[in-house]
Amino acid sequence: VLPACLLLALLLLAPALSAPQERGLIFNLETGELCLQSAQCKSGCCHRANGLSLARCAPKAAESQECSPKSIYGVYYKCPCESGLTCDADKTIVGSITNSNFGVCRDPQD
Repeated sequence: VLPACLLLALLLLAPALSAPQERGLIFNLETGELCLQSAQCKSGCCHRANGLSLARCAPKAAESQECSPKSIYGVYYKCPCESGLTCDADKTIVGSITNSNFGVCRDPQD
């Protein structure tokens, strides 16, 4: 007999796993939906405005917009750049610990 939480988790994951292109309850979330990790969002960015706000899926940063370098944490105060752009930011360990590693999206071809 499966524990109730495991059964509930399987029931919630089943729709997301069976239809990878459709919106699920946990993955493939649209912009504006609540998230815990960027991997849940179609855009690839789970964003929170400050330490007390709820995180929501948001579009990636466009050229000349503020950004964060990609991180392992999964939730961003500034979204990473769109594909093809680079985030010109402080990429040191100190910047990521103090949460001051914001930059601006730039086209590396310019």
